Amino acid sequence: MKTAPASLVRSTLDPGHAIYTAEIPGGEPWIHEVRKGQFLRIVDLHGNQSVDTLFYNSDDYLDRYSAQDTIRWQRNLYVTTGTRLLSTGGSVLVTIVADTCGRHDTLGGACANESNMVRYDIGARHMHSCRASFLKGIVDWGHGMVKQDITANVNFFMNVPVTPDGKLTFEDGISEPGKYVEMRAEMDVLVLISNCPQLNNPCNAYNPTSVQVLIWDPPA
Repeated sequence: MKTAPASLVRSTLDPGHAIYTAEIPGGEPWIHEVRKGQFLRIVDLHGNQSVDTLFYNSDDYLDRYSAQDTIRWQRNLYVTTGTRLLSTGGSVLVTIVADTCGRHDTLGGACANESNMVRYDIGARHMHSCRASFLKGIVDWGHGMVKQDITANVNFFMNVPVTPDGKLTFEDGISEPGKYVEMRAEMDVLVLISNCPQLNNPCNAYNPTSVQVLIWDPPA
């Protein structure tokens, strides 16, 4: 009998008991504080949607998610159940505690108007991008964050294999409708999401769709 990979872990948390839930349309940002001990789940409602995400120490936005330190500490390019996402100051921001997708990207970064032109066509210059969504999110947040606070992000549900010669390829997603990733906040964190609007990349089947976010308080 085949067994599921160790990284595939289902959560025991009941969506009916979540203290917060929201749906993020394709192409839109979401920004919210998650307190230490709380759980955050991101649900890929329709499958193959890429969710670009940044984490910040709520008390010091300069202490934020570090892709380099996270990769080096865990010795793995991908994140899944058990992964601790580290900050630039070496602190653990969140720990992934459940994952029904199995693998998430740390290298692909966020699409930008400039990269859309390079990857696809000069005419893509004015297409919406994740970096634009990130900027809109911090402007809406209005707590003094600036463009320089947008750094390398993690891409939940995105599939970016690394070839034997060290190149990156953007492939069809490996997620399916209803797949989710869930994490526990190890400190008070600010979470910034861009629900990818990309129309030219197979990461979301050329069709940006909604995702759901849920938050639970820690068990009593």
